[in-house]
Amino acid sequence: MTNSFNPAGWYSTTLGSIATWGSGGTPSRKNPEYYGGDVPWVKTGDLGPKVLSTASEYITELGVKKSSAKYFPKGSVAIAMYGATIGKTSILGFDATTNQACGVGLPIPEITDSKFLYYLLRNEKDAFIAKGKGGAQPNISQTLIKEHSIALPPLAEQKVIADKLDTLLAQVENTKARLERIPQILKRFRQSVLAAAVSGRLLGEGEAYKLNWPSLNLAKLCISAFDGPFGSKLKSSDYTSTGIGVVRLENIKHLYFDRTKKTFVSEEKYHSLEKNKLEKDDVLFSSFVDEEIRACLFPFDNQRFINKADCFCLRIDTEMAVPKFFLYVITSQFAYTQIKEHVQGVTRPRVNLKILKSLEFLVPPISEQKEIVRQVDQLFTQADRIEQQVNNALARVNNLAQSILAKAFRGELTEQWRKDNPDLISGENSAEALLERIKAERAEAKPAKRSRKASA
Repeated sequence: MTNSFNPAGWYSTTLGSIATWGSGGTPSRKNPEYYGGDVPWVKTGDLGPKVLSTASEYITELGVKKSSAKYFPKGSVAIAMYGATIGKTSILGFDATTNQACGVGLPIPEITDSKFLYYLLRNEKDAFIAKGKGGAQPNISQTLIKEHSIALPPLAEQKVIADKLDTLLAQVENTKARLERIPQILKRFRQSVLAAAVSGRLLGEGEAYKLNWPSLNLAKLCISAFDGPFGSKLKSSDYTSTGIGVVRLENIKHLYFDRTKKTFVSEEKYHSLEKNKLEKDDVLFSSFVDEEIRACLFPFDNQRFINKADCFCLRIDTEMAVPKFFLYVITSQFAYTQIKEHVQGVTRPRVNLKILKSLEFLVPPISEQKEIVRQVDQLFTQADRIEQQVNNALARVNNLAQSILAKAFRGELTEQWRKDNPDLISGENSAEALLERIKAERAEAKPAKRSRKASA
């Protein structure tokens, strides 16, 4: 059906009319003979790249025979039908089987091709998500996909659209990749700033000047240092919906306090743990150490909080050190190198408070600490501003990809092309004529049903 809102030559139809659809299955996990073979078995988690070059898992021929898994040829287009991955799409770059969560469309020759169908499905992702049924695991079905309405351009225009999208979306992806590298560059910049801060180079004095700073262990810099309550002293069942705040590992990030996760205990419980009361500018340190040190200042004044186990509180003697200067010291690469030497455990690498208190650091005079903090804050503010600009740009780039797809499937990218090539979108070359011709050819090729003769 030609829609008045469609561009000239376009035709309203369904996905079921432009591709042959199917889905796969999962061999029984109880039988090891079904897995570890040489048959690619694609799952929804594999989807996403434009052309899928490999499968994350392989099954055996026996697994194919003993399940509803089936082969789909190279060039088929797979789309995720279940859960959070709904709408993720890839062209199969090889003959493969799939699980039942993948809907697979094989483009009908002379109606469309793999590349156009891939981009069309990408454009319809939000519509599929909106149609997803179910609660925690919404899903769409093959029937829904096949019945999904689309506007189909003539075949010649489809190829132009796909080529334009190749070019434009490649530019978007290149821009996105460059932007995504910037946060890592800024992370290295911040670490270099901290390295300069703890070495004296930030003051312009160089390494030689650092040697005049006295070396003190952490225990001497702290008025107190304590871990949170363990075991029965503070259990999950003690948590309440409101009350006195509890600092947990999730709150302690690298150089900032994350208030997203909120945990409370009752007034009564707080009084039994009051020795764990936190004060503004306490240095909070996560005992778990992997690729970076997670430590931050406790930011609240006149708010009652306690710390949980493995959340160390380091209360700095302000006559000896500026808390923020010490935070910068403890999160620097210099401190990280020392701390990693004492980390224990593999799955949850951690350092204990005794080891932490024994570590030694070079401590400049208070006046120099304040100047270092001022300069670090200034440089970090500049880095934060750049990072925010990058995040804003990334958001615009992510929206740009969908905007380009939407323009393509409204006919806006090929508006001038249609004006220049009216013969390629009209008459026998229109999408409507193309679909009718293929439909007629299929009907003619379909073998006639033989009628049963009445028995004598």
